Amino acid sequence: MLPSEATPAPTTAATSPLCQVSDLVRAGAISAALRDLDGLAADRGALGETDRARLLALQLECRLARGDLAEAMRLGDQLAAYGGRRGLAGALAHQAAGELALALGDPEGAVEHLLTAGRTAAGLPQGSELLDWRTAAALALVLIGQRREAAELAEEHLRLAHEHGSAYAVAQGLRTLSAADAGGRRVHLLREARTVLTTLDAARLAAQVDTDLAGLLLLSPTPEQAREAVLLLRSAELYAGLEELWPLQSRVRRLLERCGEAPQRLRADALGLLTPSERRVAGLAAGGLTNRQVAAELEVSVKAVEWHLSRTYRKLGITSRAGLVPAFAVPA
Repeated sequence: MLPSEATPAPTTAATSPLCQVSDLVRAGAISAALRDLDGLAADRGALGETDRARLLALQLECRLARGDLAEAMRLGDQLAAYGGRRGLAGALAHQAAGELALALGDPEGAVEHLLTAGRTAAGLPQGSELLDWRTAAALALVLIGQRREAAELAEEHLRLAHEHGSAYAVAQGLRTLSAADAGGRRVHLLREARTVLTTLDAARLAAQVDTDLAGLLLLSPTPEQAREAVLLLRSAELYAGLEELWPLQSRVRRLLERCGEAPQRLRADALGLLTPSERRVAGLAAGGLTNRQVAAELEVSVKAVEWHLSRTYRKLGITSRAGLVPAFAVPA
């Protein structure tokens, strides 16, 4: 049921607006999910405690996917109020805090929050929506060098995913196990995850798996593996651009650069992601003007130019002003 409908019918837990938005997030429809979440947030006073925590956790997940750390931190501050609660509300708060810590480069803090989420969720019905803390904790453990512990959590996640029949959670677990694996199974596990995802509407997870697989193929590629990697990356690049997932797009484009591939030229709809001020600043910079010259041309401060350019880089998934030239199709 959409929150905009005037006369809602009675809802069950399985068909509530929050469940529907959660399905959108898992499908990778981040833009649509954010629109619905904003509508629900406007009337969150009518929600119970657990649903309010779930709403904030979904908003935070979407903002992290977009690379909007400032907004994610604001949402994290609101979720912190639920950290001492028992049950699902507390588990969601700690899981979100762990994912935020991971995005902010604090894997040790992430592990602490995520394991707390697991302890808080103990005794609750173990549906697939409660499995994510294990995969996030496993990825954080990999970052601090504890691969054995990470693999154990990934294996436990996979076992529970199979028990509950969640194909999405199975694919998620296979991706996580690939990251934790110290042997030679990493490519095999990601290919298995791709096979599982062919039956699902899960574009974001599919793009993440494709990007992981491309990165492994490029470690010591044969010509065939290099071609496969580029195809995987182009698909992920298109999805990330359409949904404005700048962290994923930046990673994809770094791998494309390793292949000697330029970013896809932006079409008018992609340039539409920029504000008018960002387009003016970036267009002048792409034409060869320095930041000081752009500032003089537009009669703004140099700091304003730097701020607009940093936002443009994030939105377009590039790392420097050199990336503006192909993005704006400026002749060499």
